Amino acid sequence: AVVSTQSGYYAGKTRSFSLGGDDINFCLLQKAGAEFLGTMFLIIFCVGSANNRALVALGSASPAYYLSISLAFGLGIGGIIHILSGTSGGHVNPAVSFALFLDRRISLIVAIVYIIAQFAGGFAGAGLLYALGNFDDIEGGIAGVNAVGVGINPGQAFFLEMFGTMFLILTILSTINEQKGHAASYLQPLSIGIAILVMHIFLIPFTNCGINPVRGSVWNIITGQASSEILIFLFAPLVGSIISVLVHNIFFVSY
Repeated sequence: AVVSTQSGYYAGKTRSFSLGGDDINFCLLQKAGAEFLGTMFLIIFCVGSANNRALVALGSASPAYYLSISLAFGLGIGGIIHILSGTSGGHVNPAVSFALFLDRRISLIVAIVYIIAQFAGGFAGAGLLYALGNFDDIEGGIAGVNAVGVGINPGQAFFLEMFGTMFLILTILSTINEQKGHAASYLQPLSIGIAILVMHIFLIPFTNCGINPVRGSVWNIITGQASSEILIFLFAPLVGSIISVLVHNIFFVSY
């Protein structure tokens, strides 16, 4: 998610698509490092919370389990966004970077560098979590993987993930809408964190809530639980990004 409308995000200017040759500098390396670390923290702490032994003991069908995981993701990602807001803007999600490119807020090069850094950070976080978590003794096995839930089919899972991502992206675009005059503050990470919390409460029973191509793939791969369903969690959020930008600019921006 993003909270920053600083330079590089074309705030207060007529936005246009840009390749981003001028963005290739040390600051881009710094921002990529921030995205790497932020996404690594997301996997370690948020996905790791799903494997907390005290929560696992409650059982995955327990409302307390769902609520605790949802709070961990919502508050955790909100905190990560706050940490990263002064450098990269705190995307930690390729769907967010893709949406901001489509909305002409970041250049193509910045979007590509961010997405590479996010996947690299995600794999690093998943590797560390798997190496340090002692998961062999967890009753019921490793938790936190994204999959099509019982009672729904892959098509339904795709649309659920797409709509969940749309809600997230629309929240982000609203919080950085210059017309609303929001200064960078606690509002952005709070709003985005709440949106993520709500989507987890809703989507965990269906897909375990991905709404992020990194979150929806790296833990599945590292733990050896990846299947063809991983394509849902890679591409549904990107489709959600495309639709969100169109919907926001058609219905929620004054001209």
